[in-house]
Amino acid sequence: MNIVETYFDAFNAGDTQAMLACLTDDVAHHVNEGQVRIGKDLFAEFCAHMDHCYQETLTELVVFVSEDETRAAAEFMVNGTYLKTDEGLPEASGQTYRLPAGSFFTLRDGKIARVTTYYNLADWISQVS
Repeated sequence: MNIVETYFDAFNAGDTQAMLACLTDDVAHHVNEGQVRIGKDLFAEFCAHMDHCYQETLTELVVFVSEDETRAAAEFMVNGTYLKTDEGLPEASGQTYRLPAGSFFTLRDGKIARVTTYYNLADWISQVS
């Protein structure tokens, strides 16, 4: 199992500490909407916020790793429940959603140094509105 698969297994287990163990100390976290967050502390804060507002499981995961093992990509389905209203987004009332997404990674020294995730926010909003 590669580090990206380990990272996603930790995500699906709801184990933020195991996710953090997959990251470099200076990880660059590029979220779909918002600023780039640098470092494990900001990544952990993001995870805490997400856990408060959403419950998600990723399925249909396909991971691609470059031959030199410095880059990776993953495609997956996000299966979620909108638990608590996230600022600037529609009101939460336990709506469920299913959304295709993808992540891109830079790998360094056997860990993840960059995570960039994309999904269609308009699609998500239409599903929870």
